[in-house]
Amino acid sequence: MFGFKLSVLFFAVFSLSKCSGRFVYSCKYPPSQWCDSEDIAAECGVLEQCMKFNVTKPNADKVNVSLYYESLCPGCRGFLVGQLLPTFIMLSEIMNVDLVPYGNAQEKEDQGKYTFICQHGEGECQGNMIETCLLDKLGMDALFVIFCMESGTDVLKAAQPCLAIYNPEITWDSVMKCVTGDQGNKLMHGNAVKTNALKPPHVYVPWITINGEHTDDLQNKAMTSLFSLVCSLYKGEKPAACTLGLKKETTSYCMK
Repeated sequence: MFGFKLSVLFFAVFSLSKCSGRFVYSCKYPPSQWCDSEDIAAECGVLEQCMKFNVTKPNADKVNVSLYYESLCPGCRGFLVGQLLPTFIMLSEIMNVDLVPYGNAQEKEDQGKYTFICQHGEGECQGNMIETCLLDKLGMDALFVIFCMESGTDVLKAAQPCLAIYNPEITWDSVMKCVTGDQGNKLMHGNAVKTNALKPPHVYVPWITINGEHTDDLQNKAMTSLFSLVCSLYKGEKPAACTLGLKKETTSYCMK
């Protein structure tokens, strides 16, 4: 088995410029499966890349990176697109990613139902809910759809075409059923509980925890170069990608 490799980055970067234009997607497998076997890699046109980068095997606990964010926060979008997703693609063998779309929102309960007020308006609440439902339905494959959404000019308008590009087997109607129904409401409540339980409490987003811990030093290092931070914290044999480096400082925040 090949495992998930850097070849997916080429697709992610390429599709970034294509999300708003015409795109023909001929591979029937989602990106996370492209390097699962030689046959799949060949069918999806990434055999050479999968073979080239299939050199890292984890031999220690992975570094856990959690991002607490909101869908329309400029700083959150910049970090997710410029730091988090590229780092995960390069270092997926040694890191886990957890996305929690909620951020600086506020929650109110009425007879077992929850309503949410978001910092950047109703559109952000909609974006948070869509991304929450995508994460529930797709697991880690949702990262690529969310990356595509957050890198677009209009996050909400990009959602449906981004899903069609990365996970065409999932219908948009099934996502919206979650968004508008009890399932999405409960999932977002879970995000609220998780966010409100942060210690120390978050005072801005993006708010980043590394292995469950948040400090000013970890936050600054993650915002400056998450790639370098993950490589430095991994206690096993460093993957070859760690010698390449990735640095793009992101300093924009959405304060509470």
